[in-house]
Amino acid sequence: MSKIFKCLVLSFMLSLGLTAQAEEPVRQAAEQGDAKAQARLGAMYLLGSGIEKDEQKAAEWMLKAANQGYLEAQVIMAALYDRGLGVKSDVKTATQWYQKAAAQGHAPSLAILGKNDAAKGSVAFNYQAMRLSASKQIPTEYAKRILLTTPLK
Repeated sequence: MSKIFKCLVLSFMLSLGLTAQAEEPVRQAAEQGDAKAQARLGAMYLLGSGIEKDEQKAAEWMLKAANQGYLEAQVIMAALYDRGLGVKSDVKTATQWYQKAAAQGHAPSLAILGKNDAAKGSVAFNYQAMRLSASKQIPTEYAKRILLTTPLK
């Protein structure tokens, strides 16, 4: 039993070391202004993936990527402002980020803003409830997507 425990502890320690090594190239690229790396680092902080979870640092890095036009970061920033995660809650700023994403053709942002085709129909729909629901799901789901699909250069 003692050998199993030692193996588990050793594998855990190795995984921590590998995770820290994986963070460094992302951080370097992010600090050099790479929007994808900034979003990736923000996602790491948001999820606590390889580094300690920190919503404020996540928002800071996502904002840098969003300001460079990185679509997923813009959507995450909108949701963060809607919920007040890592930033002060501000519906007006959240709406501005959704508008920037919608301008790039982001369908969920268009729907959240009531600017999709369904909004023009006769179906009654509670966009405020949808926006609240989206703001709860978007940060985690988009952060996971960034980590899975954003390779380092």
